[in-house]
Amino acid sequence: MQRRTLLLGAGPLLVTPFAASPVAQTSPPPAVTAPFSADKVTALARDLATRAPRPRQADLPRRFADLDYDGYRRLHFDAEQALWRADGLSFQLQPHHRGFLFREKVLLHEVVGEEIRPIPYQASQFRFEGVEAPAENEDLGFAGFRLLARLNRPDHFDEVCVFLGASYFRAVGRGQDYGISARGLAIGTASAAGEEFPAFTEFWIERPAPHASSIRVHALLESDNVTGAYVFDIMPGDTTLMQVRATLFPRRDLPRVGIAPGTSMFFFGPHAPGGGMDFRPAVHDSDGLMVRTSHGEQLWRPLTNPGTLQGSGFRDEGPRGFGLIQRRRGFADYQDLEARYHTRPDLWVEPLGNWGPGEVHLVEIPTRSEIHDNIYAAWAPQAGLIAGQAAEFHYRLHWRGRSDDASVLRFASTRMADAGNGARRFVLDTTPLAPLGASADEPPEVMVESSPGRVRDIVLQPNPETRGWRLAFVMEPGRASLVELRVKLLRGETALSETWLYRWTA
Repeated sequence: MQRRTLLLGAGPLLVTPFAASPVAQTSPPPAVTAPFSADKVTALARDLATRAPRPRQADLPRRFADLDYDGYRRLHFDAEQALWRADGLSFQLQPHHRGFLFREKVLLHEVVGEEIRPIPYQASQFRFEGVEAPAENEDLGFAGFRLLARLNRPDHFDEVCVFLGASYFRAVGRGQDYGISARGLAIGTASAAGEEFPAFTEFWIERPAPHASSIRVHALLESDNVTGAYVFDIMPGDTTLMQVRATLFPRRDLPRVGIAPGTSMFFFGPHAPGGGMDFRPAVHDSDGLMVRTSHGEQLWRPLTNPGTLQGSGFRDEGPRGFGLIQRRRGFADYQDLEARYHTRPDLWVEPLGNWGPGEVHLVEIPTRSEIHDNIYAAWAPQAGLIAGQAAEFHYRLHWRGRSDDASVLRFASTRMADAGNGARRFVLDTTPLAPLGASADEPPEVMVESSPGRVRDIVLQPNPETRGWRLAFVMEPGRASLVELRVKLLRGETALSETWLYRWTA
């Protein structure tokens, strides 16, 4: 597991009213009781939203709270005691101990049929290297959990996904390594007022049937200003799929929220150098944001590590999908045997139903190290969340190794160089022409737009090495400190390529 520090901190499918004003009540909220159902988690979240926020349980002995990253990694769960291992099921569950950044207690339950079985903390299930073990009767509790399945080999259980820290979770498909993270909900990301971090505080994990190919997880989300009930249907595979149903209950109006947020890292690459003396040509978990609009246009925005915080919005109504993508997939693109950036998954968000008007919100934060997650993307509904109105979102998360879409030419690489006198030369290479039935003998029209600034020396030529097109042009920013660029290849009125977007900053 690579060390990582977090820098970061739309229209609903269903809206229903509820009483939103929090009341400081002394009686505890009703618990989720047997027989279990997802509706009971939703009812609990709705009830909690009418009460004062509950304090989070973060008290922890200093020897655990003061652990650094390496110390926390030495708290090992005993794999032999994994839940369902002795039963020979197709999934296993291993809890994570509290410590380091992960100090808040998270309650875990197993659901067997309609029965709820709390998963008890037992210090004897962990190996404590370099730290004094808890006393036998000391209940320190869990910080989260991970799920394992036979992902890469039929004789071995690999980690498929992990829920750990606030509302963060990660997953991988076959042959992949952890990279980008998802979140349950984002509130106020990159806002002057500061970011609020909702947390999953309780989970109910349904015991999978023998030979099951999927597993269902229910989660309760809490923060000062919102509660929520989540259902995750998780299906490991070449692409690991998560079907998500989120029902949110805001205590107050929340104009800036992020639905289905992804958090990633971009340090440097061919179009955005900045790694200094580094043997690697690129370092990033994701190299671009891709959006499929409601009208079918595909947008590609290469990521950057800017000099100042940058926020961008891509407006739409009912987008077909969006996500942070790792498009460059060769080992030679990174030359990193340890981090293996070429195996980091994409995170593609597929809305289920019409999410209404809003925008895909992209935030790029300056960073001087690859240990910082500095990229954020999510759907921002135009109306935000409204106090007293429950909002429901359905979507599918694709943790995938590569996109198989060949309906348009994609810009497989972006490079930038100094062209003298403050100008920049851009060189773009597309994917091969053959899957589209296109030919290098029929060059398309080239649309290159710059606002502000000026574009000159536009050259389009076949690239025999990639069997696609190579487009080069020079951008002169003049006195502008920020220039938006837009490129598309056309044949008549038909788009032959996706739309390439780029924000250049001085």
